Amino acid sequence: MKRFFQTLQNIYRIEDLRIRIINTLGIILIYRLGSYVVLPGVDPQMLDALESQTSDGLLGLLNMFSGGSFSRASIFALGIMPYISASIVIQLLGVAVPYFQKLQKEGESGRKKINQITRYLTVIITGAQAPAYIANLASQLPREGITPFDGDPGASMTFFVISSVIILIAGTMFVMWLGEKITDKGIGNGISLIIMVGIIANLPNALAFEFIARMEEAGGGLVIFLVEIVVLMGVIVLSILLVQGTRRIPVQFAKRVVGNKQYGGVRQYIPLKVNAAGVMPIIFAQAIMFIPITVAGFSDSEAMSGFAATFSNFLGFWYNFTFATLIILFTYFYTAITVNPNQMAEDMKKNGGFIPGVKPGKRTAEFIDNVMSKITLPGSIFLAFVAIMPAIVSLMGVTGQFAQFFGGTSLLIMVGVVLDTLQQIESHLLMRHYDGLTKSGRIKGRSSMGMTG
Repeated sequence: MKRFFQTLQNIYRIEDLRIRIINTLGIILIYRLGSYVVLPGVDPQMLDALESQTSDGLLGLLNMFSGGSFSRASIFALGIMPYISASIVIQLLGVAVPYFQKLQKEGESGRKKINQITRYLTVIITGAQAPAYIANLASQLPREGITPFDGDPGASMTFFVISSVIILIAGTMFVMWLGEKITDKGIGNGISLIIMVGIIANLPNALAFEFIARMEEAGGGLVIFLVEIVVLMGVIVLSILLVQGTRRIPVQFAKRVVGNKQYGGVRQYIPLKVNAAGVMPIIFAQAIMFIPITVAGFSDSEAMSGFAATFSNFLGFWYNFTFATLIILFTYFYTAITVNPNQMAEDMKKNGGFIPGVKPGKRTAEFIDNVMSKITLPGSIFLAFVAIMPAIVSLMGVTGQFAQFFGGTSLLIMVGVVLDTLQQIESHLLMRHYDGLTKSGRIKGRSSMGMTG
């Protein structure tokens, strides 16, 4: 406890770190206050049906990512997910389209162009999702739930739809801007922190509902509730291991003599991460799983509605099987575009390094690629297992809201963002020659998570 208070004092003494933390907390407060501002014309007292619809399942997950804004018909109802979807599309284009590959190699100027294109695409995606959200909102509200404007009722509804779409687009862009300001002026990755704050905001209510459910006559009592907490802690520990797990490859550096000084002749290790893709495969897969709901919002076809219902059933076999398969495939895909064995082998060769027993150059690249393929398989399977854990515990009787914290994107994002933020705080402390946050070792953060933003 003494060490904890000493660390807080050290953080307060570092002016730059103190200002960054205050900025981060202030921006997060603005985001949370905005999530309670309801769309103009919507009666907040008549949102019971929408809240019930988003209590669990896929819409419940979307509501969690938006910090409850989705169920409150807030101006931030669509949250940051359109930006995440746009970022995913741009990353995929960076693999397949030469123009984007060229931008990625242009350094800072290319990055600025990519960010600008991502923003434009975010507007387009939000513009496509907003009408579907408004249509669903209108279907869940009684007619008197939408306050009519003066004049013709039909014209009033048209004005409500158009104005709400514009407000939702502006809300998403504002949330994106807040995330960028956290990254620039605060501590941690802004987009990731906003998602994490939205997730954590749902934890107190979810925990309270689960406790009440267990205290009921058929709930199993306090013992079952404590068992659930222990299981949750175990899943969190496993998730931390998944984030930080590495396989080390030894690299020997040859001796070189330059003038009167000798260089090299030492052995170092390259840490290859078991989960080099981080949480991105789950986010990729989750974005694709949202497509049926979006498409169904524009279609009256019974076949389309049935397809959307099948792939919107959070507890259904086909939803979870497809979700897990996509995660495994995306894990290999994202690892392939983030880990370049050829570049690693070339850099190693330039610096006089080699893997003992492996020829430098092409053979080294093949060796690294082979190792990555072997360690990615168990990593991808475990990632898929963690992703479908909420569905598994839901089938075992855990309430839908609380089940979301047993795995999936929510848990991995929380673990990754917390480690990332702590890592940045620790870096500030160590630069000023203060003790770090832990007695031994270094915290591994977002480098393991691969979050966007």
